[in-house]
Amino acid sequence: MQVGIMVEIPSVAIHSHIFAKEVDFFSIGTNDLIQYSLAVDRGNQDISNLYNQYHPAVLNLVNMTIKNGHKEGIEVGMCGESAADDKLIPILLGMGLDEFSMNPHFIPRIRYIINNTEKRKMKGIVDTVLNLSTAEEVEGFIDENIVKYF
Repeated sequence: MQVGIMVEIPSVAIHSHIFAKEVDFFSIGTNDLIQYSLAVDRGNQDISNLYNQYHPAVLNLVNMTIKNGHKEGIEVGMCGESAADDKLIPILLGMGLDEFSMNPHFIPRIRYIINNTEKRKMKGIVDTVLNLSTAEEVEGFIDENIVKYF
């Protein structure tokens, strides 16, 4: 039986190099990871606008988790709304994400994006995205350089 963990809080992502030695797989739970990384309760209407999957801090935690999992030879999947985000799919593929878990009605569109993404090209773009300063810069970069292909 395989044993894995959900990576849903920043401390687990930061220490994923340690956890990867103890489990067979990671599943990154983006809804909670974003909420706890940005200290934004997505259910609180007063601040929910600050909840953003494009924030560089969140993307760096995701990238770190994927790299650390792969260093130990384990697969890394993702669930949550980000796993079905058209704009993020190419970036996540460039990071090396192995598996996407999503609501079935998203599958045809996401499958199209996955099948038509040049993963090698995206690997080079990941570093640029991870070095941007704000969520707005990340989303703008994706809109200008990636989305137009899909």
